[in-house]
Amino acid sequence: MTSYTTLIILSGLVIFSYLFDLIGGKTKIPSVILLMCLGIIIKQVLNYFGFAALNFDNLLPTLGTLGLVLIVFEGALELRYSRDKNSIIKKSFFSALIILLVTAFLITWIIYQMSGDTIYKCFINAIPFCVISSAVAIPAASNLSKEKKEFIVYESSFSDILTVVLFNFMTNNKQISFASFTKLGAELGVISIVVICSCLLLLYLIGRLTHHVKSFLVISILILVYSIGQLFHLSSLIIVLALGLFLNNASQIKLPWFRKYFIYPNLRYDIKQLFQLSAESAFLMRTFFFIMFGYTMDVYQLEHWTVLINGGFILLGIYAIRFLYIKLVSRTDLMPELVLIPRGLISVLLYYSLPPDMKIKGVETGLLFVVILGTSIILSLGLLATKRQASRQQGDGDFVS
Repeated sequence: MTSYTTLIILSGLVIFSYLFDLIGGKTKIPSVILLMCLGIIIKQVLNYFGFAALNFDNLLPTLGTLGLVLIVFEGALELRYSRDKNSIIKKSFFSALIILLVTAFLITWIIYQMSGDTIYKCFINAIPFCVISSAVAIPAASNLSKEKKEFIVYESSFSDILTVVLFNFMTNNKQISFASFTKLGAELGVISIVVICSCLLLLYLIGRLTHHVKSFLVISILILVYSIGQLFHLSSLIIVLALGLFLNNASQIKLPWFRKYFIYPNLRYDIKQLFQLSAESAFLMRTFFFIMFGYTMDVYQLEHWTVLINGGFILLGIYAIRFLYIKLVSRTDLMPELVLIPRGLISVLLYYSLPPDMKIKGVETGLLFVVILGTSIILSLGLLATKRQASRQQGDGDFVS
């Protein structure tokens, strides 16, 4: 394969992804479904014509990590803080936390019934199925009201962070004790210090840099800090979310010394440029990640009815808990919040991060694909129904007026 052929293929995939986004905007079908299906089709075509299989197992986690960092950072850069948003932040945090824990225990029980393995291993294998994918949820919420959109951005970001914290905590502590929680508290304290230092350093650099290339340097530093934190098993997504929120809200800080050294006239313009670059980079990473995931998936697992049935039970548990939480705790509108809990990028990342000795037979990429596909289909149908209901109500209102 020549370099020109490679470039044609790569650029063609990006164009397809762009078209999928346009289709998704009209039909409410998440583009990740179409990207995964494209990856599956590419693999089947290559196999049919006898081409050698490509191995993306080592590249997939790296692309997924880059996409995750950029998506969370992009979402945080959209959020403007004010005191009246404290209730949304608190509400979204407890929603993410409670639903994560309850869902994890329920799916643990389902996997235990499937496999009969130890509760510890079942719990770790259940965690990837419990996280709301910000990579899917944030774009899906783009056409909602401002308040609902902010709730989804916060909830999905908190879900990503809390799930990673829980996953790291469980994989690093086979025996849960008081010392385990003490270690977790110390890690969160270290993260808090890193967050403060990173925020001030990045803002200072942005204001002092005279080179025309700024945004890529900021994103590179962000990825560097995240990667170093992950090497020490810290929950570095907290750093990513905090940096995005800080940069977008730094101009609201009124301290004289802070404004003197960190605030400068072109700050809003630079933040806008940084947001644009992170959004387009996230689009690129998401494109190749989901195509590669579709390519690496063993579709023949879907021939087994047990995979579909087990996936159905997991989906039923996910939506039952969401329904009960909305009805009994949050007491808000059922739609579209009920369907805005897709699984996606971070579920795949956590699955590939499972230690080999922790993996359970039957809990494989086929089951993960069923759950991701199922939540995506339910999301698209739910958003379509919500849109039609809103249009109908608007039409009735126009008729009455």
